[in-house]
Amino acid sequence: MASAPQAQGLPLFYNDLQPLSSELHSNWRIRQADSAPFMATQHAIPLTVEEFPLVQRNMPIVFSVGDDSVPLGLMGLNEGVNVFFGADGKIKEGENLYIPAYVRRYPYLLARLRPDSEELSLCFDPTSDTIGAFDEGDALFEDGKPTELVQNILKFNEEFEIAGQKTNAFLKELNDMGLLMDGEVAIQPEGADQPYIYRGFRMVDEAKLNDLRGDQLRKMSQNGMLPLIYAHLFSLSLMREIFARQLQQGNVVPLAAAPAA
Repeated sequence: MASAPQAQGLPLFYNDLQPLSSELHSNWRIRQADSAPFMATQHAIPLTVEEFPLVQRNMPIVFSVGDDSVPLGLMGLNEGVNVFFGADGKIKEGENLYIPAYVRRYPYLLARLRPDSEELSLCFDPTSDTIGAFDEGDALFEDGKPTELVQNILKFNEEFEIAGQKTNAFLKELNDMGLLMDGEVAIQPEGADQPYIYRGFRMVDEAKLNDLRGDQLRKMSQNGMLPLIYAHLFSLSLMREIFARQLQQGNVVPLAAAPAA
């Protein structure tokens, strides 16, 4: 059900990466997008822990399977299904939706230009239709220097990297304490002979959490982990709401086609 960003090659959504250059892109501009076509069929979005309190209002927060587990906000329970975005890449009418920073960051990204370098450079996806040699839009450079808009983009990406480091530390703590387990949710709509069962994600084991010593829980409360864990656990109840939306939209995979246990 839940899939992590691409482990090899380019990150999720990115088709190519090119460093932003005052020489090569001196006359390029940024124009505002009114849609995000890449979101139409994306069911899981990477999150940072700082976003948990906001995300848990709209969508379930789970963790991807595998060694490099990451938090994910679920916009659908099946691959290719997004209950919040239409086929045109626009948020469906009436939705009061928090958009994760990973989405708002696109098409920009901080990346190392050389494997042996620690320095990160601001790059972008040149296949995006929001940046290019347009006649309209906001300039990237003035007199060979980045405009305030580019400086704000750089700042946002730097803050995203810091948030990513905090997220990695959070996941490491969960793994070190053995608090993550394989998740499963069974949803049986009215009239169905058997439940729809969703797997392929990880979640915090509440039984192990409740069995922690008092000093461990106190430490987790003081360092901010405990509220984040409960935001994740509370959000899991939204899986049934996501399922109901899929059912209403006709996007529930028939039981005969569901993956085996």
